[in-house]
Amino acid sequence: QILYLKPPWTLANLLKCYKKHWMAVFGYVVPRSLLSTIECLSKHLCADKPFDSSTVRILLQESKKLLHAFSTRSDYNGVLPHAYAEVTKLCETLREVRAALVEQDLSEDIMVLSENAACEKMEATTPNLQSTEEKELHPSFHAAHENRHQEIWSVLEGVWNTMNLYSIELFQKLDPSAVTIAAKASFEEAFLGLQKLLAAVKDIREGIGR
Repeated sequence: QILYLKPPWTLANLLKCYKKHWMAVFGYVVPRSLLSTIECLSKHLCADKPFDSSTVRILLQESKKLLHAFSTRSDYNGVLPHAYAEVTKLCETLREVRAALVEQDLSEDIMVLSENAACEKMEATTPNLQSTEEKELHPSFHAAHENRHQEIWSVLEGVWNTMNLYSIELFQKLDPSAVTIAAKASFEEAFLGLQKLLAAVKDIREGIGR
């Protein structure tokens, strides 16, 4: 009789009911600080716009917090444990997708490096037979060659900068007083970055071996 919105409910309706009756009802069942979780879910899930994988990860984590809080009161005839298991499964799927995307980006970077190295090797072994026309094209050819060097250097510099950033991040996690840094990546991003770097080093070693 006193409900803000009557059933049947949509997700948006439920979140509105949570916020409306939070202090009078739900705040006595679960910690009142979880109102921020309700507001986070409402802000993103009720908005008519897409969001990235980082936001999805946050929403899944907030959902798990809410479900876990209510589980201390009741299992709601087994519905709540099932819901918690499904959200956990989604979290694992998201981790796998993000790891696959990182691996794909790594493969593309390595492919570029391999192609550039192959081009340079071919150029080094090509007989130096230049006609008059070839001599006229030589300056542009030389410029392209220099551009390839710069591109390779840029990729290697990017690997080094990434390694340095994540190393600082790991030290920051282990000992906050040891390192100060203005902009910090998440621990998950640092871990994925190190995995990417390890895979790159492995492929480079295999390439040298071949």
